[in-house]
Amino acid sequence: MGKKDRDISAAELEVVAALWEGGPMTVREVMNTLHGQGREIAYTTVLTFLARLERKGVVVSDKDGVAYVYRAVVSRDKVARTRVKDIVEQVFDGAPGPLVLHLMKNERFTSEELAEMRALIERLDERGPDR
Repeated sequence: MGKKDRDISAAELEVVAALWEGGPMTVREVMNTLHGQGREIAYTTVLTFLARLERKGVVVSDKDGVAYVYRAVVSRDKVARTRVKDIVEQVFDGAPGPLVLHLMKNERFTSEELAEMRALIERLDERGPDR
């Protein structure tokens, strides 16, 4: 993802999240999904967001009869990595450690997440501090 792809607005992120969760959809299906989540949004607004996301290379559309079906081509993980990297650079001066510590101090985690974190820390310890 290039820099322009990083500039996904919060509203565009809601739209692509609907595609990540529900798979390929028409504009109306995306709109109905968002309505089901309590987000009242007009058909034309969803269409505008999908067009922007398509220009940014985040979604693609395929014609299916009279309607276009949109699908995400950039994964949630890739968007998350890009956005987290931006936060690390902009807020934590490029150092990821303070972000991790901030999250550990201020957020709640499930026992499964904690177990996964412990396993990751053990693997990092085995590799050494400089990886």
